[in-house]
Amino acid sequence: MTNKPAFIKKLSLPAIAAPMFLISGPKLVIECCKKGIIGTFPALNQRTSEGFEEWLIQINTELANYEEETGEKPAPFGVNLIVHQTNPRLEADLKLCIKHKVPIIITSLGAVSQVVDAIHSYGGLVFHDIIKKRHAEKAAEAGVDGLILVAAGAGGHAGTINPMSLVAEIKKFYNKTIILSGCISTGRDIASALQMGADMAYMGTRFINTLESKAPEEYRQMIINAGASDITYTAAISGVHANFLGASLAAAGITKEDLQKDVKIDFGKELDTEAKAWKTIWSAGQGVTTVEDVLSVSELVEKLKSEFKAAIDEQITFLEIYPK
Repeated sequence: MTNKPAFIKKLSLPAIAAPMFLISGPKLVIECCKKGIIGTFPALNQRTSEGFEEWLIQINTELANYEEETGEKPAPFGVNLIVHQTNPRLEADLKLCIKHKVPIIITSLGAVSQVVDAIHSYGGLVFHDIIKKRHAEKAAEAGVDGLILVAAGAGGHAGTINPMSLVAEIKKFYNKTIILSGCISTGRDIASALQMGADMAYMGTRFINTLESKAPEEYRQMIINAGASDITYTAAISGVHANFLGASLAAAGITKEDLQKDVKIDFGKELDTEAKAWKTIWSAGQGVTTVEDVLSVSELVEKLKSEFKAAIDEQITFLEIYPK
């Protein structure tokens, strides 16, 4: 009996379009699922639980219609829930996920067995994001179905551990689904994630630059212009270390001295909440270095598939050159 979900083998690519704050919405999720990869979004991207339910209905309806019209089963979709006492909507949003039987729940900032059990009650899966071994151990104890390893260089709230080391460390004690996050922007990167021992790749920054994302054009262009060294890792924006586009920090008037602080900046009246701050201070990972365009989800997935196949074929050639 396998500990890995069966749907992985049915995906067009072993990839998840990560849930991005203010960026991921129904349009992006639906197009990803139609193209055979897992699309996800944060519940809090909708300002109310009522609006969140409208999105769930829209996604379920459009994917069901697509399957009926084409005879092709789309990939499952997922919702990111912040499992923390600071999230006043957790209970209400969790009930809606159960009501609409969301296939995959991605939990952040807390792995709670009661939440996991609630999702398992209808056959859903829970993937939990971690940045270190201690977090992974707690999530494993809570019974999650997969771990998202957020390695160094990932966009948003990233860790600092090298992906090869992180995967190797977690696989020593965890035998369920491993999903790797951090600087994955090409099909070759997806192949590399599998070579390191992951089951799937977790991609955020690359999907910001899709026509279906909710990112403004200036954000997308800034990603195209940026290189790995233009990404700044700081706790000054949210109080938790995360990676941001340096150009957006500079445009917001944030100084080097501000960025060196380990506490959240008081943005004052102009940016008085974290949500408002993230509208003009833009997150991205070091994978920006290979993002050079804006494509539709359909075009991007086809490009990723081509790059992935080329990378695998190259590995086969290496085996012929270096036999046992």
